[in-house]
Amino acid sequence: MSDIKFAAIGINHAHIYGQVECLKRAGAQFVAFHAPEDDLAKTFGERFPEAKRVSDPAAILEDASIGVVVTAAIPGDRAEICLAAMRAGKDVLTDKPGMTTFAQLEEIQRVQKETGRIFSVLYSEHFEVPAAVEAGNLIARGAIGQVVNTVGLGPHSLRLNNRPDWFFTRKRYGGILCDIASHQFEQFLYFSDAMDGEVVSASVANRGHADKPGLQDVGDAHIRTATTSGYIRVDWFTPEGLPTWGDGRLTILGTEGYIELRKYVDIAGRPGENHLFLVDKKGVQHIDCSNVDLPFGRQFLDDVRNRTETAMPQQRCYNAMKMALTAQQMAETGTEWAQ
Repeated sequence: MSDIKFAAIGINHAHIYGQVECLKRAGAQFVAFHAPEDDLAKTFGERFPEAKRVSDPAAILEDASIGVVVTAAIPGDRAEICLAAMRAGKDVLTDKPGMTTFAQLEEIQRVQKETGRIFSVLYSEHFEVPAAVEAGNLIARGAIGQVVNTVGLGPHSLRLNNRPDWFFTRKRYGGILCDIASHQFEQFLYFSDAMDGEVVSASVANRGHADKPGLQDVGDAHIRTATTSGYIRVDWFTPEGLPTWGDGRLTILGTEGYIELRKYVDIAGRPGENHLFLVDKKGVQHIDCSNVDLPFGRQFLDDVRNRTETAMPQQRCYNAMKMALTAQQMAETGTEWAQ
């Protein structure tokens, strides 16, 4: 029997399915969800029939038996949901980005400190990718020495016909660096063993979708800590010929070797996902990470029980988003998006 019940408010992004599965795998009980969109709710409810759909989010917020609220609402709305949940005494696990403005970040930090609740972001490209988890395990064992640089690439497939209007509205999705690249900022801090970092430069553009002026289809950033440097590039240019939604890659350079992840596809032909390549003084090896354990859900629930920070330190959670927001602001300076 689970001692933790959770509910969802806002299911606009498909990442909500992974958030729910993450907590269910760890033993939590999914009991309710709120979604005003009937089409989204129908599909979601069929996938999770154990959860009751409620017409008013207050039914979740006022239910003392529910300890955790998850959300993958429209990005611009997530902060408000998280704030309401924390004020109602719930811990929060949101999809990325956790917020879209500095004002929202500041208010979340204030309310989290005031209430003592947990505010966490499920950075799925790290915590739900076995290859990324195994890279952390290898680095902790000294496989590549001291990390000095990371290159994180997050190409995505646009699939215009499947995207709602909010996806193309800058203020609703937060910008490409705030949204997609928040994954890469968090991984940079994690693999750098750092709580915070500096954005050196950043850019965003709409290179191929003039009919969607609110869309940023490519963005990049240079970043650093006192001991590491990094580069991030995210885009919406994945060709239709790729058999998955994006060729997510991460290269981690250490003083004694390097690791490259091909998270979702090996374009050289190996089947499946979660390919890790390790190069060190002994040679080159390919590691299939498909069966690597994913501890985030268990750790998050333990944090809920024990009021600890084992799944992800609260400051790294905040600062990954702070870096993403900083890069977004830097990149938009002098552009039409800055107005």
